Amino acid sequence: MAPQKRTRDLVDQPEPSTSLLKAEKSKKTKRSHEPGSYDTQTAPAGKKVKFGEDGSSKNVSQKPSTLLAEEVDFPRGGGVTLEELNKSTAMEVDGQPTTIKKKKRIEGGKKDKGGKHSGDVRDGTKSDTVRVEHLNYKRLEAGQRLLGQITSILPLALIVSLPNQLMGHVPIVNISSQLTSRLESTPSSSSEAEESDEDEDDGLTSLSQMFRPGQYVSCAVKQVRPASSTIDFGAKPRDEGEKAARRVELSIRPNEVNVGVGAGDLRAGFYITGAIQSVEDHGYIVDLGIPEVSGFIPYKDKDKPDAKRLSVGQVVTSTVVKLSENKRLCTLSTKSDAVQSASLTEATSAHALLPGALVSALVTAVVPSGLNLQVLGYFGGTIELFHLPNGTDSIKEGEKVKARILWDIPGSSPPRFALSLLPHVVQLKSASIQLAPVKESKKSKKKAELISEDAPTLREAYPVGMLLEAVKVTRVESEWGLVCEAAGGIGAFVHISQISDSLVPQLSSVSGAWRIGSSHRARVIGYHALDGLLLLSLKPSVLELEYMQVADVEVGKSLKGTIVRLRETGLVVALSDKVTGLVTPQHYADIKLKHPERKFKEGATVKCKVLSVNPERSRILLTLKKSLLESTLPIVATFDDAKVGMVTPGIVQRIEERFVILEYYGGVRALVPLNELTDTQASSTSSLFTIGQVVKSRITSVDKEQRRLTASIRQAAPSFQGPVDISKVQVGSAVSGTVSAVHDENVVLALEEPEGGRALLSVSNLANARGTTVPQLRSSLEQGERIEGLTVMSVNEEKALVIVSAAKPKGKPKAKTSLSNALRIDALEEGQVVSGRITQTMGTGSGVRLSSHVVGRLHATDVADDYTGPAATPPVEGSVVEVAIIGVDKNLKRVDVSIRKSRLEPNAKHKIVDREIQSTEELKVGEKVRGMVKSVVQHGLFIMLGRDLDARIQIKELFDEYVKDWQSRFSVGQVVETRVLAVNPETNHIELTMRSGDINKLLKRTVGLSDFQVGQKVEGRVKSVMDFGIFIEIAGTKISGLCHKSEISDNKKADVAEALKSFREDDPVKAVILSIDVKARKISFGIKPSYFDEEDFAMKDVSDSEAESEGERVEEQDEEDEESGEEAIEGTSEDEDSDEDLADAIAEVTLPEETTTAPKKTALSNNAPALSLSGGFSWSGQNEDAPENGLSESEASGSDDEDGTKKPKKKKKREILKDLTADLHTKVPESTADFERVVLGSPNSSYLWIQYMSFQLQLSEADKAREIGRRALQTIHYREEQEKLNVWIALLNLENQFGTEESLETLFKEAARHNDSKTVYLRMAAIFDESEKTQKAEEQYARTAKKFSQSSKAWTLFGEHYLKAGKLEESRKLLARSLLSLPRRKHLKTISTFARMEYKLGDPERGKTIFEGIVESHPKRNDLWSMYIDMEASQNNAQSVRNIFNRALARKLTAKQAKFFFKKWLEIEKRIGDQAGADAVKEKAVAWMEAHSGPSEQS
Repeated sequence: MAPQKRTRDLVDQPEPSTSLLKAEKSKKTKRSHEPGSYDTQTAPAGKKVKFGEDGSSKNVSQKPSTLLAEEVDFPRGGGVTLEELNKSTAMEVDGQPTTIKKKKRIEGGKKDKGGKHSGDVRDGTKSDTVRVEHLNYKRLEAGQRLLGQITSILPLALIVSLPNQLMGHVPIVNISSQLTSRLESTPSSSSEAEESDEDEDDGLTSLSQMFRPGQYVSCAVKQVRPASSTIDFGAKPRDEGEKAARRVELSIRPNEVNVGVGAGDLRAGFYITGAIQSVEDHGYIVDLGIPEVSGFIPYKDKDKPDAKRLSVGQVVTSTVVKLSENKRLCTLSTKSDAVQSASLTEATSAHALLPGALVSALVTAVVPSGLNLQVLGYFGGTIELFHLPNGTDSIKEGEKVKARILWDIPGSSPPRFALSLLPHVVQLKSASIQLAPVKESKKSKKKAELISEDAPTLREAYPVGMLLEAVKVTRVESEWGLVCEAAGGIGAFVHISQISDSLVPQLSSVSGAWRIGSSHRARVIGYHALDGLLLLSLKPSVLELEYMQVADVEVGKSLKGTIVRLRETGLVVALSDKVTGLVTPQHYADIKLKHPERKFKEGATVKCKVLSVNPERSRILLTLKKSLLESTLPIVATFDDAKVGMVTPGIVQRIEERFVILEYYGGVRALVPLNELTDTQASSTSSLFTIGQVVKSRITSVDKEQRRLTASIRQAAPSFQGPVDISKVQVGSAVSGTVSAVHDENVVLALEEPEGGRALLSVSNLANARGTTVPQLRSSLEQGERIEGLTVMSVNEEKALVIVSAAKPKGKPKAKTSLSNALRIDALEEGQVVSGRITQTMGTGSGVRLSSHVVGRLHATDVADDYTGPAATPPVEGSVVEVAIIGVDKNLKRVDVSIRKSRLEPNAKHKIVDREIQSTEELKVGEKVRGMVKSVVQHGLFIMLGRDLDARIQIKELFDEYVKDWQSRFSVGQVVETRVLAVNPETNHIELTMRSGDINKLLKRTVGLSDFQVGQKVEGRVKSVMDFGIFIEIAGTKISGLCHKSEISDNKKADVAEALKSFREDDPVKAVILSIDVKARKISFGIKPSYFDEEDFAMKDVSDSEAESEGERVEEQDEEDEESGEEAIEGTSEDEDSDEDLADAIAEVTLPEETTTAPKKTALSNNAPALSLSGGFSWSGQNEDAPENGLSESEASGSDDEDGTKKPKKKKKREILKDLTADLHTKVPESTADFERVVLGSPNSSYLWIQYMSFQLQLSEADKAREIGRRALQTIHYREEQEKLNVWIALLNLENQFGTEESLETLFKEAARHNDSKTVYLRMAAIFDESEKTQKAEEQYARTAKKFSQSSKAWTLFGEHYLKAGKLEESRKLLARSLLSLPRRKHLKTISTFARMEYKLGDPERGKTIFEGIVESHPKRNDLWSMYIDMEASQNNAQSVRNIFNRALARKLTAKQAKFFFKKWLEIEKRIGDQAGADAVKEKAVAWMEAHSGPSEQS
């Protein structure tokens, strides 16, 4: 095969080694024919570099050349003026020796007499063949379109691999107009940026999230710059490829890549690039850059279900699925298999053939330099050897192939294109080591092998720096380089500058060391992604390099390097010709150097050690500290290297008051707490260490989940004695020790066994045991004194500490299971008796620490066999008790214990008054049981019957008579006697009663859903008629459900709307139950004639059944009122279920505190009230009459029936026939027409508009609900700001339930602009709280506090959120943060609010502490005293309240102020105190008045 005569450019090859001699560099400058850099510094002295014919840099706007066959072929990058020595150098052109003479380039080439181009027969081929063109930097023209592959992604640009080993870059502003607009709208200043992050978070996506390395893109050339030009991409070039990419500026904007494509060119399978223009409800709108044509990508079109959503401005490669009839909208697909397989079979114009399109082609000629093709029957095409996987031998003239277009050849007529048959290009995948043959013609019957997804890529199989022992030369390009083949048939290329350390002017394919077939040792120095080639070097200097790239350097290795330069930021040290490292000033030496320039000189050799390696940033940090260089201790290079107990050197990186941060190798850091810094007591950490100091440390803990290390400097000292093994010390055993130190409260003992063990003994405990006082004991106790007869109370293995007691045990200790402090949950068994310490006492029980690893749960019902007996008192916190193991759950790591005598002594007989109840099966209806009050709630009590068994007592079951203030009669932990009223084993629900009387009467209840079955036929009445069906109430019950309009008639063609008009309220009907959902409390009916037989219509007398049902209602009326709608059920069909549930869920819209509460009965007028703050409202339009008694729809209607007396049925029918026109203004709207009428009459009522939105939600019309909300905002008068705000909040609730995060954020920003922004911000957080989106609520509160940092309300509501979520510490830290931002005048208000929240939601003791500080600093503020008193009174602490009143009244007060306090005191004494306290208040009031009125009366 004849070598190609194309000369190539050097800019995309690695630079020569920096270690070459200067003489060798000067030789290189004389290589005038060497393709490569345009830098004038490398040009021969006195010669001018030419980039074009005029000597100036190439102007890409010039008229493109036709590139005909007869043109003189200059090296890529333009011709240069040759020296006299090289004017007539012999060269090989297509295997024939020729002489290059100095001639001017003739436009159009030389012609012979016949007018034919002399270059037509140059390769010995037919005159009608087309010469295969190569692409180089000079031939790139502005507007030329190419296929590229992304190799790396920088912050501000994409690096793209182009055909023929070229490189280019796509600036961030050349990606799409949409992305550019988003960038321009981003604030530039830091202050604006911060505000934008919080207020209008645009969510700008980075390039690394939009694109991925290996992705193919269609590009258009913008301009070609000189090789010496520099462009800032936001990062330094990591290799020569990124450096070369700065020359060619590309664009992937659809309007530039798809230029010339029209609507007529689009058809199914068309390969096209587009940019995401907007994100819609069902997909993405795509900008194709084609006038009047848009694309659409549905959401379901993605390769993986969990694939990330596309962002606005992102460029995607797609294929056309279908085109609309008007050719204005085409549906696209971005699925990888669809894009890969899409191919064109016809094209209307050359503009339709875009780079990357897969086309069918016919081989018209096979030439030595490649193939000539006929593309789609008309257009010309060529394929060069680099894009023929098996060369020209496997292709024959006349074969049909499928190839992918690489670039278009500008100026050619007819249009010509360069194509590729490489498998990874055809399949649009990254080049891998699994090379698949291309698809051959039908005659050869060969099938293409797909590249496996698991096949390693070239970068993975051949990393940079890898040595290849045998690389075979397959083709020689005389002035360009060597085409080689690595193991496994992998293609590779060696540039002529990378062949030898000496100058190689030319290469020969038949002679010399680098002839075809010769084998060489090579090293990988780079890749050409699109061409699928390895970039190799044969230079001995490169082969001998120890490090080719940063990733080759090993952390912790000692190296020798050469100082390159000394800068302010540090010392640059060359580790090899390719790799340099940095020594920061902190690491020059173990001490700080004042004049480092005196010690370090350029060119000097230094010994250093690698601290950390960051391949992504191409950064290596070194150290010259002698203590690290000479250290023989093991190092921590990664987090996984850290092991507990390991001693390793570290560098002090940060010093704080309570801790020190150490940094190990590889950037790993560890925290050293204050108590682990030194054995001696230190006042501050700054006096112990300095930044940069090298210290030895011992790893004490490794938290792999949090990736945190804790270390100790104290334990790394040689004199440190490790912890003593005290696992053999048992709780309850007797030990002896000697006094080693006496502290304020404890005596430190040195135990005799185990030797070296430490024990703590309370001073007061020892004094009591010896019968003396603490001062006397201190004076008599001496160091070294031996103390015997000590009892072990607890053992802490982690701290190697034993807690002992000097009190002698009473009697002989009872035999029990011997358990050491090393007790594990696996060793526990049911029935075991062990010792434990009470750690925490709660309302439901106590925690018992059995060992350092096991904590048991002592439930309140497991304290005694008799809840009211003398042993029923819970054990005191800190006391040691014996417990019996009654349950071990190893999965949940939970242990249940009991101190019942019957459990501790199972063999003895004990009187059991209150038995253990473990399940609902043990309870029987009517049985008497005793339990303890767990909580007192608004609707009744919750009672603890067992460990995991709670029961409920409703208010109506507490007393036989009416009791107004019933809650004050019960308290948590109180023992109550009850009877079992109902037990549900499936749901574990237990109902109890405290009422007297016959249990059978108490058990009488209304019929519930569980009493009915699907298919059952029931009688009922029409409750209401809607457009979508009728609501039916079952006779004798309060259960109502929907009969959908589809379940009325068997005739599908019947006019159901007309049939619905024939139904009236209270009409008797017979229905069949179609479905029952007990959990959702819904039921649906059907009344089709086909559901019934003739016998079913033999109904009872209507009046009798009516009288019977009315009698049942009157009898059960009292119970229904107590249950507040317990059994009221709103049923719908399956079509309505989910939407009505969601409508009810988002209906709770809370309004600002200033909003007045809605009246009990809604008047549909212009003065319609705003919504209630406390209770919210229901989205359901059926409940407008219910707020009066809190009943649901069915109960409200039921109550209406019960309010009146029984009336004959005939009278009701006559009432229905009355004229209802007068009731139009008071009737609840039940249809769209009704709502339109009432909102027309009351256009400013937000209540009506929101009910209208709710009505649409019940019909599954979320979009219509949004439209109605928007109508409301336009209709309500602009002065009605509160009414508008109500609608905005309702829309936010709706969007929170039905919309996406993007739509909610957009609506939120719009609402903040149109209303008081602080109110909207806080209401948005409250909406997240109500919908249980805790994380989003916290983010919203933080966002609000940052934006409105001077608002006390924003901080206090944020703190309340933390307290409700149980995050007490976060709430307390928030108070300190708020005081830094709030004005001083708001400090007192904020602190008092946080104190009140502590009382209600946090720790009352902390709230008391805060109030004490407030009244101490502001004693004249009576409002603060009153607030403090109210909070203490809420804790039922009468004595504390009295103390505060005494302090408040001791101040100087006026008579009016004193009267206020005495009156308040008297009310509180009556509520939480006693009569004696009330009398004392009256006496003090009289005494105060006498004391303060005496002087005035005497005068």
